[in-house]
Amino acid sequence: MIKSMTGYGRAEANEQQRKITVELKSVNHRYLDANIKMPKNLSFFEAPIRNFLKEYMQRGKIDIYISYEDYTQKRVTLKYNREIAREYMGYFQKMSEEFGLENDIRVSGLSRYPEVLTMDEEPLDERELWSFLEPVLREACVKFVESREKEGVHLKEDLLSKLKGLEEKVLLIMERSPQIVREYREKLEAKTKELLGDAQIEESRIAAEVIIYADKICNDEETVRLQSHIKNMEAVLEDESSVGRKMDFIAQEMNREANTILSKANDLEISNLAIDLKTEIEKIREQIQNIE
Repeated sequence: MIKSMTGYGRAEANEQQRKITVELKSVNHRYLDANIKMPKNLSFFEAPIRNFLKEYMQRGKIDIYISYEDYTQKRVTLKYNREIAREYMGYFQKMSEEFGLENDIRVSGLSRYPEVLTMDEEPLDERELWSFLEPVLREACVKFVESREKEGVHLKEDLLSKLKGLEEKVLLIMERSPQIVREYREKLEAKTKELLGDAQIEESRIAAEVIIYADKICNDEETVRLQSHIKNMEAVLEDESSVGRKMDFIAQEMNREANTILSKANDLEISNLAIDLKTEIEKIREQIQNIE
């Protein structure tokens, strides 16, 4: 099943004392480009998260938003730095003696001096926190892939419809090409009679001229290859793997054949059909850019 590169997934886990939310959004990109936004205290999970994402996606610009809320205060402790407080008091005593001033320091005042009282955050248990984050991340990724697959169904239907229209135009070119040669022969014979009157001209001379003309405008190789590319792309659409790059390459080859048909065209109808081919192929290429 083909997947769109546009996707969205969200999941969260809410326990009594903490909550975590994971949200994924993506747009088109040639490669996998993950932009992770999460709290600083989860930053050590960046590498595992990037590796985790590769299980679910191969291409696209992915924005991952992770929020984590801890409602407890257990992880924060107040620390009393006795040695620093003693140094402050020692200097205050010296200043009092040196300048003859009253040492009016109170406990409340001393506690406000830098580093006397500090707030320390207890280190997180990485293994335990990952066991909390991982299921939420997996659920968000699963929903993200499901949204890509759902959009991929619509892309597939649209591409198959465009390929069918493309094949119809190729068949019209194949039907028209022999008529052009026949019409050229008739015009050549008519022009010859007009110029030479009743004089006879060898049939071989006319045949040789028609062969040269037919060879010049012949597009059999291009139309056959175009049909082959169309069948190949239809088969690729049934592939289960990531097919965006492969289909883009096929579309480039299809465009090359259409360009050749247009350059050989010596007929207004075929020229218009070739232009239509190029237009449809460009539409197909634009849609392919949305496929993973």
